Formats: sequence, C-alpha cells, structure tokens
Amino acid sequence: MKEAINPPKSSTPKAFFLSLILLSLFYLIFLSLQSKHPNGSGHHTITINGLKIRPGYTSYDTYIHHQLHKTTNPKLRKIWTSRDLGPKDSARVGQEVEALKRVGVNDSIGLDLVPYPPFVIKGDFHHQPFDDKTFDFEFSNVFDHALYPDKFVGEIERTLKPGGICVLHVAISRRSDNYSANDLYSIEPLKKLFNGSDLVRSRKVDGFGLDTEVVFRKRKG
Repeated sequence: MKEAINPPKSSTPKAFFLSLILLSLFYLIFLSLQSKHPNGSGHHTITINGLKIRPGYTSYDTYIHHQLHKTTNPKLRKIWTSRDLGPKDSARVGQEVEALKRVGVNDSIGLDLVPYPPFVIKGDFHHQPFDDKTFDFEFSNVFDHALYPDKFVGEIERTLKPGGICVLHVAISRRSDNYSANDLYSIEPLKKLFNGSDLVRSRKVDGFGLDTEVVFRKRKG
C-alpha cells in the first residue's frame, strides 16, 4: 500500500502577512513623522546644545491652535488690557508698541496671530508679512513661543536693515509659561542662530518672568 505524502505547505502566506505587517508599521511611522513635521520641515531642523523644543505638538496646526487660545481667551484678554500689567503680560494687545511710541518711535508696529488695531497687525513670526530690510529695530519677548527657532531668527534677520538692531528678552534655565514651545539654557544657541549678526551685549533684566536681555546687530554687506 502506497503511503500518501502531503505536499509541503507553502510559506508564501506567512511571508506575505509578515511583509504586510512590516509595511504597515513603516507606513504608520511615516504618517507620524509627517504629522509632526508638516511640509517636511519640522522642529528637528535644528539641533543645538542649550535649546530644547518641547514635545506635545503633533502638528503645526496644533501649535497654532494652542497659541491662539492664549490670545482669544476672553478672560486672559480682559486681564491683558488692564493698564496695571507689565509688558510681558500684555504683549498681545500692543502695549510694548504703545510704550515705544511714547518715547518717540512713532512708526512702531506689533505682530500677532490675532490683530489688535491700531498697534498690532495679524501675522506669524515664523513668516513675517514684511519685505526684506524693512526695519531698523526689532524687539521680541516671545522667543520661547517659537516652535521653529531657526525660522523665527531667520525672519528677524531678513526683515532687519543692515546695521539694524534686535533686542530679545528671554528666560534662561527656567520654564517661562505653559504656552512656550522651547526652553533655552544659555545664550549660545542664540549666537549660533543669529549667524548673520553680531552679539552686542547680554545682561540680566527683570522682565516679568524673563531674566536675560540679548542684543544683536545685523552685519552690513
């Protein structure tokens, strides 16, 4: 009597399913990276010791929504419009601009995601709505809110005239607020980011939660 021999089982289905699982994993990883870094340009475009991007923003839209909440929150907006507050607290309603006008800088203008006429126009500091070489002077106390610090600095240098001055008030080695997107641990990252400018000076200040003033001058030529 001849013994029946079962043909060997094909390994194709097992290999196929294994390949399918691996492809699915790679695709999920790809989608995750794309959501964190829209248009292929995420906050990992820079790696500098002393500057840390905070986790938690799944996309640039998420970041914008979070920042808008601070500006559009009715309770916070009512507090900011109080005349008893200092510049850091009232940055989004143009009180720094008003202060500059009082000392003679009459053509000052502020920039925020939500406009506050006549002092603040709508715009994103990652993509300033101004022409190249527009300003003689730029001031900011929201470097910590920049999700893309390299773009933030790049826009300042783009819109400054040669020889123009930038003054930043920043927090060093401390968390500034819940709306910050990065943490700065020294001024060295700023010196690297401002690669078209020279450091003029840095000093300690009492800036309503910000403790350091850093001044840069854009190089001529």
